[in-house]
This record gives sequence, C-alpha cells and structure tokens, in this order.
Amino acid sequence: MWGDIAIAFLLAFITSFIITPKTIVLARKLGAVDSPKDERRINVVTMPRLGGLAVISGFIVSVIYLLIMSTIEGKINLLANSYNIKLVGFFAGMAIIVVTGFIDDVKDIPALVKLLMQTIAAVVCIASGVIIDSVKIGFIEESGLSNIFNIVLTLGWIVGITNAINLIDGLDGLSTGITIISSVSLLIIFALNGSIMLSIILITALIGALVGFLPYNYNPAKTFIGDSGSNFLGYVLSVISIFGVAKTYTAIVIILPLIVLAFPVMDTLFAIARRVIKGKSLKAIFKPDSGHLHHKMIKKGFTQRQAVLILYALSASFGIFAIVLMQDGIIKALSFLLVLIVVIALGYKEVINHMMEENKKEKQLLGEKSKQ
Repeated sequence: MWGDIAIAFLLAFITSFIITPKTIVLARKLGAVDSPKDERRINVVTMPRLGGLAVISGFIVSVIYLLIMSTIEGKINLLANSYNIKLVGFFAGMAIIVVTGFIDDVKDIPALVKLLMQTIAAVVCIASGVIIDSVKIGFIEESGLSNIFNIVLTLGWIVGITNAINLIDGLDGLSTGITIISSVSLLIIFALNGSIMLSIILITALIGALVGFLPYNYNPAKTFIGDSGSNFLGYVLSVISIFGVAKTYTAIVIILPLIVLAFPVMDTLFAIARRVIKGKSLKAIFKPDSGHLHHKMIKKGFTQRQAVLILYALSASFGIFAIVLMQDGIIKALSFLLVLIVVIALGYKEVINHMMEENKKEKQLLGEKSKQ
C-alpha cells in the first residue's frame, strides 16, 4: 500500500509542478485572467487563473496509471461493488465540472448556470451508484424512504462541498492549502478505517497534485487555481469522502468528512444566511460579497500570509479533532479541543499584537522605499 501511496503522490506532484507554468502561458493567451476590479478581490495585479488545469492533469495522470497497474497486480478489483461503473460516473461528473469551470474562467457565466451544471454533474455521479447509503434514521428507514433520503443527501453533499471550496478561494493559496490539509486528514482516516484502496489512491493523488501547484499559488501567487480548479477540488473531495466511508456504517465515521471540512462548510452556510438576510430574498444567495472570514481578516489588518496561515491552523484543528474522535473517542477529542481553546485564549492577543506591529513596520519600510 505504501508504495502505491508514494507513487500516487509523486506522479501527481511532478505532473502538476511541471504543467503549472504552461497553464500560466495558456491563461494569458486566452484572456483567462483575474483583474482587481472590485473590493472582493485581494489581488492588486492581473493574475492568470487556469492553474486548476495543472492540478487536474496531475490527479488524472496519477490515478489512471495506478488504477491500471493495481488492476493488473490484482490489488484493486474494479468489478467489485460496481466500482468500474462508479468511476465512469465520477469522471463524467468531473468532466462536466471542469468544462463549466474552464468556460467560466475564460468567459464569466451566470451563477445559476454554474449551479445547474454542478447539479447535473452530481446527478450523473449518483446515477452511477455513488450514494451515501450508510445513513439510517428511524422512521425514514422504516417507511421505505431511506433510498430517496440518501440520494437527496448525496446530491446536497456533492453540490454543497463543490461550492464550499469555491467560496473560500479568495486569498493566495487558501483553497489549495485548506484542501491539502483536509485531504491529509481524510487519508489518515481512510487508512485507520480500513477503507478501500481506491479511495486512498484518489485522495493521495489529489494531495500530490495540490502540493505541486502550491509553490505557484502561495503568496505572492503567480497564478490562481480558477473556477475550473476550485470546483474540481470540491467535487472530487466530496465524492472521495463517500468512497472512503462506504464500508463503514457507524454514525461517527459518516460525520468525519463533515468535521474535516467544517471550515469551508461553515463559511458557506454563514454566507448563505448573510446574503439572504441582507438581500431579503433567495436570489441574493448568488450575489458575491466580501463578508467571508478571509475578507474580514484582511479588513482587520492581517496580511494575506497571516490570514492564510491562521485559517490553515483552523482547518488542521478540525482535521486532528476528527482523527482523534475516530481513534480515541469523544472524551479525548473534546479534551483536546478544550486544551487548544485555553492555549489560544491565553496567547492570542500577544500573537495578534505582534503581527500588527510587524505589519506596521513593513508598511513604513515600503513607504520609505517608495519615497526614495
């Protein structure tokens, strides 16, 4: 298993790292660039935004190679539980997501159209058999509605996580790093849970592709992942998490992916509530705003790097909490959370003050250099 994990990571990493500069050239040729035209955008210069194509390429190359080799070696039986059909549905849905995102990166398309295409992609994936079928809730199971409930839940999960990752893509390296942290957490959970090798290969390839892209995307970024990339990340994460818990029927394991992805999920839910309240209609949900947590942190005076690192730490905390919860139970997980909160409460003011002082010094130095 470890040899396959190493291959999945390295092959995706190298492919993504090598292809990213080519996507920068392509983006400029096609005019797929992000201009700082409103207050939501943090970038001060025009940036290419097709970096997601490199991540997608790394993921696909790594996964296809390992699926072929693992099938030949007998490590994976794609005929078991119709995984061959499920993979066709998964890749078909992914193609819809990527093509839609690519068109949006080159020529902006309406939010409702994007939501419709995300829904179609999710339906295609579900139709192939990718369904959260482990949830059994009292009267729903007994009334014979459990299958409908699970289909609706799966649809909401895939579309929801796809949008959640897309919505946090607002700072250099934010969605990339958060997805890496979430994916590493899921990989550990899958390994501890005895999940199928397919889910482990998929999540490792995703990690490798993102690590290969991060040097170009971390502040100061040379390229953005774009809608093609951020929507791809959310879609793939949502489906892989379903594959990863497919063998387990305990409630605690089913909610672990939700805990791991708690930051983007909560940010999305708050965004929906905020927009509905502010706009006083459901249509307001589709109107972008600058009320996300990363926007608020920048307005408070944090630099992009500081905000991103803090949000990385938050995401890592959720991931570790999920791992501890699965491995050692609720008491240890809650005690870990309590200790973490106490430590942060004791020292956060000093840390923030130090950051703000550093920011002031940096601005002063930049001001002096500009005068010279």
